[in-house]
Amino acid sequence: MEPQGTESRATLNIKNMVCPRCIRIIQEQFARLELPVLEVQLGWVELARPLEAAEKEKVKEVLEDYGFELLEDKKLKLVEQIKTVLIDLIHYKSEKITTNYSTYLSQAIGKDYSTLSHAFSSVEHMTIERFIILQKIEYIKAQLDYEELSLGEIATRLHYSSLSHLSKQFKAITGYTPSDYKKLAIRDRLPLDSLKKPLP
Repeated sequence: MEPQGTESRATLNIKNMVCPRCIRIIQEQFARLELPVLEVQLGWVELARPLEAAEKEKVKEVLEDYGFELLEDKKLKLVEQIKTVLIDLIHYKSEKITTNYSTYLSQAIGKDYSTLSHAFSSVEHMTIERFIILQKIEYIKAQLDYEELSLGEIATRLHYSSLSHLSKQFKAITGYTPSDYKKLAIRDRLPLDSLKKPLP
């Protein structure tokens, strides 16, 4: 969960931080700028003090160089936080979830699900549920490419009710069955932070 800022600290919300490598890049760049970083997590950086105007401009430039963006609008911050929590959960922690996605998201962010859902839909023009499905499909594609898990193991990790449910949803989104996708070596994985492909 994102920390609550105090007068002596500052939290920067950063768009497009979607993987551990992103965290390392931010750590390295903020160290190069000699900024007082306390913690870096997916989607945010906590500093020991607020940035001065010149520092903020420099941070914006550096972030843009690496494909990131400093978020200052409250609704955009919230939506990016939703995306970050879901990407982290589905791609790195999915097997650990013990509740449904909506409950997990509400608890992680500290807001009721209807608030999160409304904000997300108004900014992204799709539902949180659709975003979750698209993230699951990208996870399945990655696992098919890596060949480390069986389809049954993937279905279990992503909490599908059955292997046939996974296969049906995968084909609805990609146009291929998982076995055909793997056999044909399609390799059409998409950026995790910008999935907007509509469901049929």
